[in-house]
Amino acid sequence: ENVDTKFIVHECRKKNNAKKPGTFFANNIYLLGQYDFKMFPNSTIFPLYLLPNKLPWWHRWVQSGYFSSMFSGSWKESTMTVIELEIPDQNIDTEALQVAFGSLYRDDVLIKPSRVVSILAAACMLQLDSLIQQCGETMKETISAKTVCHYHSSARLYGLDSVTKKCQEWLLNNLMTQQNVDLMKELSVTLMEQLVQSSDLFVMQVEMDVYTALKKWVFLQLSPSWSGPIKQLLTDADTWLCKRRADLGEEEAFLSTEEGAPFVPVFRRVRLQYIINDLTSARILERDNILPPEWLSATYKQQWFAMLRTEHDSDLGPQEANKEEFELNSMRCGRKLAKDGDYCWRWTGFSFGFDLLVTYTNRFIVFKRNTLSQPCGGAVSLQPRRHIAYRLRLASFDTSGKLICSRSTGYQLLTLEKDQEYVVMNLDSRLLTFPLYICCNFLYTSPPSASQSSSPEPDSSARGVS
Repeated sequence: ENVDTKFIVHECRKKNNAKKPGTFFANNIYLLGQYDFKMFPNSTIFPLYLLPNKLPWWHRWVQSGYFSSMFSGSWKESTMTVIELEIPDQNIDTEALQVAFGSLYRDDVLIKPSRVVSILAAACMLQLDSLIQQCGETMKETISAKTVCHYHSSARLYGLDSVTKKCQEWLLNNLMTQQNVDLMKELSVTLMEQLVQSSDLFVMQVEMDVYTALKKWVFLQLSPSWSGPIKQLLTDADTWLCKRRADLGEEEAFLSTEEGAPFVPVFRRVRLQYIINDLTSARILERDNILPPEWLSATYKQQWFAMLRTEHDSDLGPQEANKEEFELNSMRCGRKLAKDGDYCWRWTGFSFGFDLLVTYTNRFIVFKRNTLSQPCGGAVSLQPRRHIAYRLRLASFDTSGKLICSRSTGYQLLTLEKDQEYVVMNLDSRLLTFPLYICCNFLYTSPPSASQSSSPEPDSSARGVS
């Protein structure tokens, strides 16, 4: 026997002052003991109610594309009172179905982060758009080192592009700034390749630190049972590499072996030209014997010609906007400022005679092309003008890695004379939160194919790159 609609209407209006009669129904429907049909997913009984069309605020089941198709067409289920469902998705369990079915009678439901993926799976199967959206918002608000990989894979599986993008942004911001052992174990080869190739990766210090992070990541992928503090990880990874070299007699590079082959796509994305420009880092690459020697030979050749163009072909640096070249080949480097104060630094490595000093003081970030005013350990160009392409970003994060504040200059072209300073960014003290992370991208030389003879020199100022 069906629910007495007149009785339900009367009780709803009585208890809710006729404002939201569906609320009383949602909270009390399972107490009525009556139903229009039963579902049997995974051998569990779910009584569901198909309420009259003349009561649209009860007719919630039509929100489900799954049910709408099932009961509005000529399918056999449209006349059945007992329906058995097959649940092919292992992410869907009884509790998730309870939440999904309950959402048919409520405007919102409580979603715990620990349950959100299972509920999302159930919502996608039942085509509950509102619940899918709520799951997506819950995921975006609770991304952390513990959840980001699971959320990322689930978002890709169920087509939540905005969640996928949010997870990738979180990883680009936190992979290098807040390294985590458990997170590194979870990162797949495909996802790691996407992160390492991105010019948006928040690199701390220099490109060598990207290589070092990958070395630790590979060790964890091959030794998933390893446990210990993050400070011990690099030592144990180096010990593992040393043992491997001893066993193989240092004849074959790791990536050339069957064991190392799966990691080739990731290491291909490392910008080796900004590692071999530092002697200590170049020696570590040779010692580790991870990379095939032909990779290094090609990079050394590329950098040698870049140096010759700078010295003998008057390459004064990039003068034309080329965003694609910048994103693919720019130098990535960064610095953490633990607290407010005065800071001045340069990043290590050969920079084709462009000794760039970076200063943070009184909430200003300043670039200076050092030529004669400060000591420099390497060669310095005496050309009257030099050009660079750059982008500077800064950010602060909370303990879960969520972005608190951020600023970016965007891609810029800058021309500096000898010992000239340029204010890159003026910061609002009200928005500053420490520790503050600064990340920069630079191009010091023009692409090999760029014409150097006919382009006029721009003024000593910054220009945006389109």
